[in-house]
Amino acid sequence: MKKDIVSFEGVHCANCSTPMQGEFCHDCGQSIHTVLRPMHHMVEDTLDMVLHVDGRVIHTLPPLFLKPGFLTLEYFAGRRQRYVAPFRLMFVLALLAFFVSHLVVGGADLLKFSVEASAGTGEFAKDTTPEAVRAHFEQMRQDIEKSKGQTDQKAKHFNRLVNIERDHANHRLAELHAAPLPNVVVDDMTAHTTPIDIPWLPAAINHSLERSQARAVSNIRQMQGGGEQAAEAEERVMASAFHALPQTMFVLMPLFALLLKFTYLFKRRLYMEHLIVALHSHAFLFLCLLLGVLLYALQVWLTPHAAWVGTPLRLLLWALWLWSLVYLLLMQKRVYRQGWFMTIVKYLFVGWCYTIMACFALAFAAVLGMTN
Repeated sequence: MKKDIVSFEGVHCANCSTPMQGEFCHDCGQSIHTVLRPMHHMVEDTLDMVLHVDGRVIHTLPPLFLKPGFLTLEYFAGRRQRYVAPFRLMFVLALLAFFVSHLVVGGADLLKFSVEASAGTGEFAKDTTPEAVRAHFEQMRQDIEKSKGQTDQKAKHFNRLVNIERDHANHRLAELHAAPLPNVVVDDMTAHTTPIDIPWLPAAINHSLERSQARAVSNIRQMQGGGEQAAEAEERVMASAFHALPQTMFVLMPLFALLLKFTYLFKRRLYMEHLIVALHSHAFLFLCLLLGVLLYALQVWLTPHAAWVGTPLRLLLWALWLWSLVYLLLMQKRVYRQGWFMTIVKYLFVGWCYTIMACFALAFAAVLGMTN
C-alpha cells in the first residue's frame, strides 16, 4: 500500500484536483489514465474486457441452466463478482433468443409456403412473347373469375389463385426482359375502417390510431390475397412482431416480480429480491427458448439427410420443455424455502397468472406487428 501511495505522490486528479492514492480518485472516481492513447492500447483494453466478460459467462451459464436458484442465492449472499449481472444476463439472452427465433421460425416455416406457391413460371413457360404472356394471364383471370364462388371464403380462395398466376406471369415476363404486370391494387387503406375519435385523446393520437388500423387492414388483405405480396406482408408483420417482443417481455418483468411479492407477502422480502428472482427465471426461459429453437433448426436441417436423428432431437426438445417446468418449481422451492405443498400451490398460481400475462404480451406484440 505504501508503494502505491509513493508511486502516485504529487499526482492530482484532473477532474477534482484531489491528491491521488491509486489509479482511481477516491473522491470522484475518475481514472488517472487518459483516453487519448494509441490505438493498440484501446484494442488491448477491449480484448481484456471481452475476455473478462467471457470468464463470467463461463461461470454463469452452466449453473443458470443446471442449478435452479443457485445464481439467485449467490446474489443474495453477496457473491456477485464472478457472475454476469441479472439484468444484463436476461437482456442478452432475450435478444439472442428472439433474434434466432425470428431467423429460424419466421424465415423458414411461415413464409416458405407462400413463396414456393408463386415461384417459377407455371403454365406461362410456353409463351414466347410478352404479348402472349399478358393475353394468357388475362384469359386465366377471366376463367377464374367465372368460376368464383358466392361466399367470401371462396372469393378469397380465387383471389389467391389470381395473385399466384400473376406472380408466375411476372416471372416469365422477367425472363423475356419485359415490364411486369401491374400488382393487385389493394383497396384504399381508409376504406372499410371505422373512424377513431376518442374524445379524451388528442387529435394527433386519434389520427395515429386510425393509420395503424388502416395498416392492419391492408396487411390482412395482402396476406389473404396470396402470392408474393402475401409473403412480403407476412414477413413484414413477423419482423415487426419479433421486434416488439423484447419490449413487451421487459414490461412483464416488474409485473412478474410484483406477482411474486403478492404471493409471498408474509415472507417480508424486498421487492428487489423478487425482481432478481424474476430476472433469473426469465434468463433461464430465454436460454431454453434459444436452445429449443437451435434444436428445432438442427432437426429441420438434418432430418432430410439422416432420418434417424429426428427422434432423438424430438426427445431432446420434450426433455428441455419438461426441465423448464421442473426447474422453475425447484427454483421457487430453494429460494423461498417453503414446504412442498405450499410451494406447489403457489407455483401453480404464479404459473397460471403469468400465462395470462404472457398471452396478453404476445397478443400485443402481434397487434403491433399487424399495424406496421
